[in-house]
Amino acid sequence: MAKPTPIIALIYDFDKTLATDDMQNFGFIPALGMESHEFWELSRILVQNTGMDKVLAYMYLMIEQCKKKNIPLTREYLNSLGKDVKFFEGVTNWFKRINAFGAECGVKVEHYILSSGTKEIIEGTSIAKEFTDIYACEFLFDENGIASWPQIAINYTTKTQFLFRVSKGIFDIQDDASVNTRSKSVRIPFRNIVYIGDGLTDVPCMTLVKERGGKSIAIYPKGQKEKVYSLYEQDRVNFICRGDYTSNSDLDKIIKLIINQVSVTDALIHKETELLKKS
Repeated sequence: MAKPTPIIALIYDFDKTLATDDMQNFGFIPALGMESHEFWELSRILVQNTGMDKVLAYMYLMIEQCKKKNIPLTREYLNSLGKDVKFFEGVTNWFKRINAFGAECGVKVEHYILSSGTKEIIEGTSIAKEFTDIYACEFLFDENGIASWPQIAINYTTKTQFLFRVSKGIFDIQDDASVNTRSKSVRIPFRNIVYIGDGLTDVPCMTLVKERGGKSIAIYPKGQKEKVYSLYEQDRVNFICRGDYTSNSDLDKIIKLIINQVSVTDALIHKETELLKKS
């Protein structure tokens, strides 16, 4: 029997991991006539005064502020904001280059977004087509196409369920039964998963992936290593890297080494299985 092609899943947070800042800061908040710090302070106060989940608070605030400014918060409007998002250097050609390297090593590379940000904005970015799936917060739109309520909210703890969905290949997020059923075989073992994030909200995913044999990487802006160094000291991540996705960067080298490792490990496991069948 021919050896199946191993799959590696690169799972990215979005804000401050691929994008250089929170996605709302680029186009959405300026369109409200506000500064970024004003919007996020209102969100913080809402959380403080009501006990609301932080993700639900910012989604609620997006809806309410658009109502006040008479901005129709439609799917199309949110998609249009994707064009304003700025990425770390090298992100736009990263996927093609890493996919090609994986193919050279006999490994299929799949990319996923796992974010507490706004899916409709991410879908409007130039890189949206690169992902096997995008897991992020979504709005419910009314009969007039206006966002009226959060449809899906993903916070830092609920993120972890999506790691199991990727591992098991269960892409339908309404399918809770399959993702919670114990299975002897998975589509992508955790040892072949890499989680790439930027900070404390990513810690549950970073820790889970690392403890299950995968790799976790913390990203930081140039000159701000101190923002993530504690994650390495606390054994939450395997690596910390500057947000540089260009060829031959530290991140590029590490991901390629991990892809090589997946290729070698898979070959050894396949050979071991063959030998056991012969004995």
